[in-house]
Amino acid sequence: MQNVIIGTAGHIDHGKTTLIKALTGRDTDTLREEKERGITINLGFTYFDLPSKRRAGIVDVPGHEKFIKNMLAGVSGIDIFLLVIAADEGIMPQTREHLNILKLLDIKKGIVVLTKIDLVDKEWLQFVSDDVKEFLKDTPFKGAPIIPVSSITKEGIDMLVNTIDNLTKEINERDILTDFRLPVDRSFTVPGFGTVVTGTLISGSITVGEECEIYTKGLRGKVRNLQVHEKDVKTAFAGQRVAINISGVKKDDVERGDVVAKIGSLESSMMIDCRLNYLEDAPKKLKNRDRIKLYHGTKEIIGRVILLEKDELAPGDTALVQFRLEEPIASRRGDKFIIRTYSPMITIGGGTILEPNAKKHKIGDSRVIEELLIKEKGTAYELVEKIIEKHSQSFPNIDEIRKLAGRGIENLEQIIEGLCIDKRVHLIDIGTEKIYVHFSYIKSLKEDAKQILNEYHIKNPLNYGMNKEEFKNKLFEQEKRTKLIDMLFNLLREDTIDLNTKYVKLKGFEIKLNKRQTEIKEKILNELKNANLMPPKIDTILDIFGREKETAKAILNLLIEDEVLVKIENEYYIMKDNIDYVKQWIADYIEKKGEISTSTFRDELKLNRKYAVMILEYLDSIKFTKRIEDKRVLYR
Repeated sequence: MQNVIIGTAGHIDHGKTTLIKALTGRDTDTLREEKERGITINLGFTYFDLPSKRRAGIVDVPGHEKFIKNMLAGVSGIDIFLLVIAADEGIMPQTREHLNILKLLDIKKGIVVLTKIDLVDKEWLQFVSDDVKEFLKDTPFKGAPIIPVSSITKEGIDMLVNTIDNLTKEINERDILTDFRLPVDRSFTVPGFGTVVTGTLISGSITVGEECEIYTKGLRGKVRNLQVHEKDVKTAFAGQRVAINISGVKKDDVERGDVVAKIGSLESSMMIDCRLNYLEDAPKKLKNRDRIKLYHGTKEIIGRVILLEKDELAPGDTALVQFRLEEPIASRRGDKFIIRTYSPMITIGGGTILEPNAKKHKIGDSRVIEELLIKEKGTAYELVEKIIEKHSQSFPNIDEIRKLAGRGIENLEQIIEGLCIDKRVHLIDIGTEKIYVHFSYIKSLKEDAKQILNEYHIKNPLNYGMNKEEFKNKLFEQEKRTKLIDMLFNLLREDTIDLNTKYVKLKGFEIKLNKRQTEIKEKILNELKNANLMPPKIDTILDIFGREKETAKAILNLLIEDEVLVKIENEYYIMKDNIDYVKQWIADYIEKKGEISTSTFRDELKLNRKYAVMILEYLDSIKFTKRIEDKRVLYR
């Protein structure tokens, strides 16, 4: 463990700041008001080197109940806590509240430091020590080291340092391979440099020159300079206290509670789905839609709690909940949070974020609860599958899946490959990127396609199918990637749709004319057969059918689609057999004579000039003939 963050906790005036000064030689109370009142109001930060040569950052948090929100901002990124209890006073209200917060944030490693031992005798010290052991007995911190110290005489300080050093060996390495993320706890301006923000880098690594985004503000800047423990560095790593000089961002644009992270690596949301653990010493039951204050990272947000499984939550219970917030939050799956009552402000619970970008749920929805349980307890394989299934409609690539997964998942590529092999997920390679959709999405896509086309065929029984572009717009709405749509079309063609260059229809759909429709069809054909190469305007024929004119129009379109008729000009149609005859006649004539004039064509086929010109211009348009001055030759 190369980087470790230590945080203090404990009641006001139990000697946290004095202890840090004894460990580091530095005073973390920097505000004038702090020095005048002798209490810590804001967060203090410093560092010291352990015997193993590891450098430990240390966060001094306020103990006064009025400044709990500042305490929460500092404690969220720590690896090891020092629960400070004054030997002359023992366990006090904020001792209990701070311990609850440490437990809810799942900070597992810590040391109890009994301070001010120079003010008590050995018998009293033993009594307080035994009381602390009893206090910790039913908590996750049972068995934590208890180190008596005097920050004045320095008694016990060496033992404390060695105990801290040994404990750092048990801390899991931070994830430095995932995207960087730093919750901001301070923002200020340095003359000549501009905006500087500080915080604990909780994941990834950040390098000078790298671009970053300020969440949830949507602002972007560039890392101009980095400092770790007051020294310039090129790269900072997860687990370090970091100061970032950001260009392109004003001081007032960034505040405590914002998050500096890789561009596009987070999404802001007003709703999060969570596992909530409600404290046993909460003063009353938690009810649906109760107003709360939520603390995540360094941010404090007001919101309401929606109980997804029950109407109310008793002290000591746990439940799946959704928080609907009054401001957006940028979080990841697996992040911890704390909640406090809105008024009076008391810590009542906390837990784990399961879905950082939630949609509004109905209370008691079994499908939602099942999904959240998979996100909470499922394997990485199940989690990734559920993420792809939920987001298939947005066609995620691997980077988007990684972001949606929240915390870094090892071997994500191999997991997705396994899902593809198991036919749980389908890969769509559109060249520029690889997209993954769940097979349930493909199934739902086919069902949607069937519904759209079935409704169309019912309304338009004499049409071959729906216009291809209209069908695309209905089925894919906002999606604009033509290649992706074409590949999804190919999946539908397997067993759902038939399509040509213009139309889409349900596989197996056939137009079936009833007796009267067949009669209309034959009447149209007879009229055009009798007209030969000089047909009347098509409306003249359609008008014959009176009230059935619209039916006759639909049947006319069928004859055109079936290539029984050929449209030679806007309102004129000729039997395709007759056009084929004309083409063969012209080809034979030109083969013998080399060319043909309009007048010769007119006279030989006994046409008037209007129809002769119309037919020849049609043959020019399909590149069968080519006009040269007033003659035609075959198009070669």
